[in-house]
Amino acid sequence: MSTLPRIAATLLALTSMTQAWAAEHTEAPRADGAATPLMVYEPAAAKGCPPLLLVSHGAGGSEQGLRYVGEAMSADGWRVLVMGHRESGLPVLKQDLRRDGFKGGITALVTDTPAYRARFLDIDAALAWSDRRCHAPYKALLGHSMGAITVVLEAGAHNKLGLAPKGDFDAYVALSPEGPGPVFPEGAWAPIRAPMLLVTGTRDQGLGGDYRWRMQAFDGLAPGCRWLAVVDGANHMNFGGGQFAAGVQKSTATLVATYLDALRAGRCGTPPDLAGVSVRQKPRD
Repeated sequence: MSTLPRIAATLLALTSMTQAWAAEHTEAPRADGAATPLMVYEPAAAKGCPPLLLVSHGAGGSEQGLRYVGEAMSADGWRVLVMGHRESGLPVLKQDLRRDGFKGGITALVTDTPAYRARFLDIDAALAWSDRRCHAPYKALLGHSMGAITVVLEAGAHNKLGLAPKGDFDAYVALSPEGPGPVFPEGAWAPIRAPMLLVTGTRDQGLGGDYRWRMQAFDGLAPGCRWLAVVDGANHMNFGGGQFAAGVQKSTATLVATYLDALRAGRCGTPPDLAGVSVRQKPRD
């Protein structure tokens, strides 16, 4: 069976399961003395050290979220670590919302430079935790919403927050990416060199506008193996793991697996043909 049908069959089976995929909850020590919560999804069978996917949740989320990504990608042979970012989790978001209202509270958190510095410490802690088990042959970083901002920052985008992370990953995936605004200036994405998949939906509203605002992140990327997928009817929380979104999440997981598996095999690959999903590609270098 070829790669795409195998992935599709696996994802279809996962959507019919009534029990959660077996996952390990643990913590990884951070360089500042704090600890990063991790939800660990190990592949059922792996020959040697599996590829690694780190997952970064949105504002107010936790390591318990984005389970559909952990389940699907571990079934596809990846070790998946969903990180908990305590400095931008639900208690912090609630404080910001009470103080500044909905839009002001969200803006305050997603533009909080110390919160991103803490997220980068979480990334370092998760990488070190995985390396103690084995050194992954391929590493990718995926994030949703504030996690997508984290992904794009980590990939090397210009930003208004004075952040310059390491960019230690082979590939990046941004679910609900941000366009120009309080974090990213115009032209922010030009320095990014690593492959990147961006996914949004036609109902994916954000602080700067609708999904067309989010698409500007893709427009700003240089040529290379970059895909932009737009899922018809998908809203912001569908990508974050919200309920009643099995179709959106199945399509998203298929896109991620297809894109990353091809890269890991040394090629750019071909976007899957999914109902209600349009994919744009950048010209190759």
